[in-house]
Amino acid sequence: MLWIPITVFAAFAQTVRNAAQRHLVTELGTLGATLVRFLYGLPFAVAWLAIVVAATGIAIPTPPLAFFGWCVLGAVSQVAGTALLLQTMRARNFAVGVAYSKTEVVQVAILSVTMLGDPLSLRMAAAVAAGTVGVLLLAPADPQRPFRSLVEGFTSRAALLGLGCGAGLAMASVAYRGAALTLPTTSFLVAAATALVVAQTMQTVLLGGWLLARSPDVVLRTLAAWRVSLFAGFMGAAASAGWFTAFAIQPVTSVRTLGLIEMVFSYGVSRRFFREQITRRELAGMAMLALAVLTIATG
Repeated sequence: MLWIPITVFAAFAQTVRNAAQRHLVTELGTLGATLVRFLYGLPFAVAWLAIVVAATGIAIPTPPLAFFGWCVLGAVSQVAGTALLLQTMRARNFAVGVAYSKTEVVQVAILSVTMLGDPLSLRMAAAVAAGTVGVLLLAPADPQRPFRSLVEGFTSRAALLGLGCGAGLAMASVAYRGAALTLPTTSFLVAAATALVVAQTMQTVLLGGWLLARSPDVVLRTLAAWRVSLFAGFMGAAASAGWFTAFAIQPVTSVRTLGLIEMVFSYGVSRRFFREQITRRELAGMAMLALAVLTIATG
């Protein structure tokens, strides 16, 4: 059950990172704020790998070709998902903006079964369903008609952003578990930390290189805003280390469903820092998310 506290920690760290990135979007733009997560998080990811190797005494394994394929898929999908998440957060309040990204839970369940062959029990399916209802209550197109608006607003910009974000994050989660499972090592910590460093290096090079060629001023502003960026990078690396480790231990569907506890943390951030009001409908959605989390945690 070690994966449970690791997942809760990852969800908390991700909430803090999202809050820091939100402040950077206005100054750096969506892609600049996305680059912060990878560029400033990479040194911490490398440090974590060094600590894990020293603590376990297990050397970094020689990755097979399939490992790099999974990492590329995960890296590209996560960059896209993160950029869409930041766009979504700009459109709605903080807690509800993050909720849109949680459409990934259903997509994770489908991709995990089809791509990795991970099992999906009836209890797990029920938890995914409860979590999905909670997300839909938190992110309706029309707050006065939350369920009817799901059909009517399915093709709205906000809905498409949420679905695209969920798809990118879901694919990344599945790919990272796939990468960790290909490594020939007896330590899930070493496997997770190795996959994290490789994936984050790819993301830094791909997104950083693209921005350097297309919008070098964004890269310069990112380097200038190093104080806030360093904190966001550290929390991003901490969150990623938690997610990668949990993925190496447990099927992605379980991890991501339990990770919906992030919504509780996001609610606290919204009330404490952004002074945003949460409606009764949104509280009902959070209650459904809590049911999903309890189902997973007590399974």
